[in-house]
Amino acid sequence: METNAIVLSDITTVPQALQVIGDLLTMIGQMQVRIDALELENKRLRDQRHLDSSNSRLPPSSDKGRGTRATRSLRQPSGRKPGGQPDHPGATLKPVETPDKRIVHPVFQCPGCGQDVSAVPVIRVEKRQVFEFPPMMLEVTEHQAEIKICPRCAQELHGAFPADVQQPVQYGARVKGLLGYLNQGQLLPYERTTTLVEDLVGQPVSQGTLLTANQTCSAQLVEAEAVVKHTLQQAPVVHVDETGLYENGQRIWLHSASTPTLTYYFPHPKRGQEAMRAADILPHFQGTAVHDHWEAYQQFAQCRHAFCNAHHLRELQRAIDQDQASWAADMKTLLLHIKEQVEQAKAAGQPALLSDQLAQFQTQYRDIVERALQPYLNAPASTSPPARGRRKQTTTKNLLDRFDTYQAETLRFMTDFRVPFDNNLAERDLRMTKVKQKISGTFRSSAGTRAFCRIRGFISTLKKQGRNVLEELAHTFNAVPNTT
Repeated sequence: METNAIVLSDITTVPQALQVIGDLLTMIGQMQVRIDALELENKRLRDQRHLDSSNSRLPPSSDKGRGTRATRSLRQPSGRKPGGQPDHPGATLKPVETPDKRIVHPVFQCPGCGQDVSAVPVIRVEKRQVFEFPPMMLEVTEHQAEIKICPRCAQELHGAFPADVQQPVQYGARVKGLLGYLNQGQLLPYERTTTLVEDLVGQPVSQGTLLTANQTCSAQLVEAEAVVKHTLQQAPVVHVDETGLYENGQRIWLHSASTPTLTYYFPHPKRGQEAMRAADILPHFQGTAVHDHWEAYQQFAQCRHAFCNAHHLRELQRAIDQDQASWAADMKTLLLHIKEQVEQAKAAGQPALLSDQLAQFQTQYRDIVERALQPYLNAPASTSPPARGRRKQTTTKNLLDRFDTYQAETLRFMTDFRVPFDNNLAERDLRMTKVKQKISGTFRSSAGTRAFCRIRGFISTLKKQGRNVLEELAHTFNAVPNTT
């Protein structure tokens, strides 16, 4: 191995000594650059070990040692007592005026003296009501189509069966709706779904029947899905997000677009703009898109953007924990304070914050960012160019640059009360699809993936709108040619 060792005995003249000193200074500079790079890499690796769901985008399921340590929540104390709150509607049973049946418990004899009281008038009754399922069984309806011979032309005439009665023996719309709801809504696997129905009603149901019901339901929901897409395109605010799925063992991406009353899912092999354009929401959307800071969303310039501040709070917490960044603590405090003021203004019926409040918060935001940027502006520039691409920055500096560049997107919730503080709605809409993934492991076909997304989006939309999921699913099978 060749070395550049300097032999001091070879130095005999002043120019040689100066040359050696210059070489040494160059070596020291190179070594310092290398040391700085190694220290930065070492810090990055050490920081990665301490990332969890409280200070990064990692999901709670990835947290190490969840069973042995307490998790840290970013939620602030609400000051409320545990349990149901005064404004919560609750779900307590209430007696009904007209019960389905009554059972009278008479008094025949006085337990004290033995007197017969059968003929004594009743002065009052004490009522207690029990809410219970009736015995579950399938109700079989037989359709009989009359056949006659025309006395004039001798033609054989047949009565017409309903359009949804296609087979000599078949399941009805409610049965198939329940099968689809258990499998696609409650995420029971195929075998457990059919087993549960058999246990409930005593009738074995094949997994093929369930598969056909899902396929039929998906086909019938194409038009409903198109209506949801069109409505989302015209909405003032839409939440968008994406997450990974597996189809035939290959990773694909599930994209979502949603509002408090609508949900749309779209699977695609890609994660970025190609998939977003294929989903066909953002290319036509002109409202405000709420999402994380991923740049692919920001390429849709015809709409406004709002960043998820729940992500920001976690990243600010990481900067506080790992880099002791005081500006991050100030920014976290400011964002939470603005959120509190916005919530109070909404509760008071205000359409917006007062202009003085807006100006004050904007000024405080800029002060935090500019003070945090000052050390970087005064730092000497590095003389060594990066090996390739842009010069690497710390994670905290990247976060600071984002706050500097995207102030409007970060504070959109403050200037437009229709925009929420975070993108939790989209994350909730995707959460159950991850449960489906854990149960099933992988989708077996693109058709099955698409059917799940369409039915699941329909169910999510129904639940957001407070509609009866079972009844609505049953309606999708009415007047549908039957194959079971």
